[in-house]
Amino acid sequence: MTVSTAEPTRLRAVLGSDYTRAIALYLLVRLVGVAVLAMAAAWHDRDLLERLTAWDGQWYLQLAQYGYDRFPEPVLDAEGRVFPAATLAFFPLYPAIVAGVGTLPGVGLEFAALLVSTGAGVVAACGLVRLARQIDPRPRVGLLLVALWAGAPLAITLSMAYTEALFAACAVWCLVFLLERQWLPAGGLCLLAGLVRSTATVLIVAVVLAALVAAWRGQDRGRALAGAALAPLGLLGFWAYVAQRTASVTGWQDIEARGWNTRWDWGRETAEFVTRTLATGESVMDVGSVLVLFGAVGLAVAAVRLRLPWPLIVYGAGVVLLVAGTAGLPFAKPRFLLPAMFVLLIPIALELAGRRRSTMIAGVAAAIALGSWYSAYALTGWSYAI
Repeated sequence: MTVSTAEPTRLRAVLGSDYTRAIALYLLVRLVGVAVLAMAAAWHDRDLLERLTAWDGQWYLQLAQYGYDRFPEPVLDAEGRVFPAATLAFFPLYPAIVAGVGTLPGVGLEFAALLVSTGAGVVAACGLVRLARQIDPRPRVGLLLVALWAGAPLAITLSMAYTEALFAACAVWCLVFLLERQWLPAGGLCLLAGLVRSTATVLIVAVVLAALVAAWRGQDRGRALAGAALAPLGLLGFWAYVAQRTASVTGWQDIEARGWNTRWDWGRETAEFVTRTLATGESVMDVGSVLVLFGAVGLAVAAVRLRLPWPLIVYGAGVVLLVAGTAGLPFAKPRFLLPAMFVLLIPIALELAGRRRSTMIAGVAAAIALGSWYSAYALTGWSYAI
């Protein structure tokens, strides 16, 4: 009897694929990050699960359980006044998915939230490998990009009840399809991203510009225009819903300003924060935020000099401008940059890919160690929300 070798061959192909390696590497780096957080939490006598569901995580968990209108406790604004509309600051897709997963037998909402974030991060990691192929055919570039992004400062939020992982999954694959000129998937994923975070404004700009340029050149004009039309519908749809609920066209922006002092101020608060921090260096979080912001600006310039595909530059540099130009929670800027950090880290991945293996491993390990420590400190040694 002849024994078929098709199944073992197929299994080896799957296990040896770049996607499988990316998933394994991503989970390994995130495991390191959570392990460092666990040690820091034990040192500070804090519960690990409570830390992984802290701050915004509690908002999302309650939204998943109660929806926008049935919170069990009074909702307050930045000055401690009752503010029921504050729930509308949070976008609906992540808590909706968490609520759905939480209905599975034996799966509570907390576990569902962490499971959704982990799964979304895995999807994003696979997208990074495919995105890197558009820039450099060497497999190690994509894997380096996965490791650097998964271990970036405040990448712990990728393993928390936060939206960073889900938004990144939508953004990465949107950009992949954008570079591959698959306009409808790109527009659809941009639509979904707009239901996760307001950072989608920059992604919408990248998609619409790329689609309009393609249409102007006569390249698959119908699908390009359809993708451009799809891209903003998620964000605009939610903003319209909030506007209807608050009877104000700027309802969502008003909620952000009253609830979190977050508003567009053309970078005035950021400039004051940077200047004050450079002069006094009052805390690790302040100094770290300034260093990450400087690094993001430098990497955006490097991306331009390397002539990365212009939609990536529009997205990466656009998020840097958005974060720098927005007031509110200045010490959380590394987290706000995280959904675009995978673009900004491409120059480093390209540089490390050309180095000796020992140098490459040492560089990545140092970056992961620093990012994991910073993340753990932010959730245990720092007293405020991230």
